[in-house]
Amino acid sequence: MRNPSAARQRRPAAKADKTGGQLVGRAPLAVLEREAAGCTRCPLYKNATQTVFGEGPQDAVLVFVGEQPGDREDRAGKPFVGPAGALLDRALAEAGIARSKVYVTNAVKHFKYQPRGKRRIHQKPNAGEVRACKWWLDRELAAIRPALVVALGATAAQSLAGHTIPIMKNRGPVDFPGHAGFITVHPSSLLRVPEQDRKAEAYEAFVADLRRIRRMLKTEDAAA
Repeated sequence: MRNPSAARQRRPAAKADKTGGQLVGRAPLAVLEREAAGCTRCPLYKNATQTVFGEGPQDAVLVFVGEQPGDREDRAGKPFVGPAGALLDRALAEAGIARSKVYVTNAVKHFKYQPRGKRRIHQKPNAGEVRACKWWLDRELAAIRPALVVALGATAAQSLAGHTIPIMKNRGPVDFPGHAGFITVHPSSLLRVPEQDRKAEAYEAFVADLRRIRRMLKTEDAAA
């Protein structure tokens, strides 16, 4: 487990970072987004409306990584604009973190779904799809060099760690390869809790994680 004080220091500037044995260049996010728009690294692009790249400032000290875009994100071309995104916005505000000062993205950049009538039902991306899209996530993180990377849920944690990692057992500060990290639940999981009492408890625990993240950073860069 990482000492929280370690997350306060940003990684030193470098022309490139090594991730998974490969040299990862620091292209500007705008360049990466244009390149990702034509991504065919896995078959998910065939049915998705568009690539949904990350969003936020390139100098963000805090990055949140989710699983994949949902139906609304796929149509809008922006991450975290659906119900889970609205919940994340609310929790960030309660924790004192400005959404406009953090970078939000997903481990997988195309929406994976199963058609069911007029609805498109979310399908969990497989390990191969996660690995294929890690190429983009690595470049996003190399461009930003955040102080802390937050994995929202199992798929994000798997992508960042390079292997399957139990969320509840490892919830809290962690060391991801090359990055100080933190694992918490995906906000969409809170929407699926059936009982109102349990839903409220789960939400408060999520906000508590975000407040802990804010304390770890000890910087006004990510604070409202």
